[in-house]
Amino acid sequence: MISVSVPTGYFVLAMIALVFLTAFLLSGIFGPEPQYKIMNEGELPANDSPEFLKVMESMVDARVNQTGVFEVLKNGPCFYKAALEAIGNAQRSINLEAYIFHKSEIGRRYLEAMTERARAGVAVNVVLDGFGSVQTPRHFFQPLFDAGGRVRWYNQPAWYSLTRIDNRTHRELMVIDGKVGFIGGAGIADQWYKGVQRSPRWRDTMVRVEGEAVPNLQATFAENWLASCGDLLNGDAYFPGIDSASETAAMVINSTPTVGGSTRARVLFQLLLASAKRSISITTPYFLPDKSLMRELCRAIEERGVKIRVLVPGRKSDHLLTRSTSRRGYGPLLKAGAEVYEYQPSMIHAKILCVDERWAVVGSTNFDNRSFGINDEVNLAVRDMDLAGHLERDMTEDIKDSRSISLEEWRKRPFTERGPELLGWIFERQQ
Repeated sequence: MISVSVPTGYFVLAMIALVFLTAFLLSGIFGPEPQYKIMNEGELPANDSPEFLKVMESMVDARVNQTGVFEVLKNGPCFYKAALEAIGNAQRSINLEAYIFHKSEIGRRYLEAMTERARAGVAVNVVLDGFGSVQTPRHFFQPLFDAGGRVRWYNQPAWYSLTRIDNRTHRELMVIDGKVGFIGGAGIADQWYKGVQRSPRWRDTMVRVEGEAVPNLQATFAENWLASCGDLLNGDAYFPGIDSASETAAMVINSTPTVGGSTRARVLFQLLLASAKRSISITTPYFLPDKSLMRELCRAIEERGVKIRVLVPGRKSDHLLTRSTSRRGYGPLLKAGAEVYEYQPSMIHAKILCVDERWAVVGSTNFDNRSFGINDEVNLAVRDMDLAGHLERDMTEDIKDSRSISLEEWRKRPFTERGPELLGWIFERQQ
């Protein structure tokens, strides 16, 4: 037997470090979270009024832009084609931020397109999350490096960042020449492009953006570009003059958690849900609303007669534990009278909120704690009946391929489903 003696001082320090690490991990699972109770809710202006825009602008710390053109791009073959075409037309700059960028067929097409533009003198800057894109090696991007492009990884694991290792950039956005933007929830990987390993292609939505909101998307990219490499974007290549005659009201809400766990994304959703008078339509891949959000949804039905539709993945979900935890939470909504649907053909990954067929929110935020209290996110919120109507119609079409969940069926779900729900409840704050 070999015995090893450890000085008492080192042992004590190790125990202290272990206690602090354990407390840190447990706080992320069981610690308190903001309640998001709106004061003087009866004084909240109607969501079609100028006063409501002022409240929104102040509370989510985002500018209301008065012009913009928005094109809904449904599913990978459509939005990848539009994005690659925009990259190919870039003259001065390409800025891309993604949680997921996989070494894949579509990833290679992006790489080739960006490399060609970098050789032509276009500034190409890419920020990828250090966890979400960990499987893509640095050498995959060597052709882009050789052409003068730059790729940085956000919050890669390091000893000095252990206390914030859980903070990820979940943003999925691209800005071309400072004039054209793309935003949504899709990364760059073949599951959105053609499907992988016999799994059908994921259902998702991106939006192409022109107008005054584009500089705000650029500023969102600039935030994590600065954090990743220390460079502060500047100049006409990134912030040119914007000329658009199409009137609208649009806001770009970038979101990162505060020390207390609150985020602008969560404030955005709370205000819009509280303002609903007729309808709320939610499409999300991960539906794990906190108590405050669930209470707001139920109150909308019970006190104001709002019609609520929720569309989530069925059995083709990419996270079965999260789906199980999500199903556990259907009860209060179903009892209140909400309609809940599970999409059947494939994994549905779109992240869309429509309120009163007037407001539309598209971006990277899921209805879960990771998006609302841990990750960096970005959303485009637009008050535009044409855009909201388009997204509502898309949801109606998706519901035709979905399965309605009844309260009776939910109550009778078997133990094989209820068992995993308990495990999911324990780790719900990290899903």
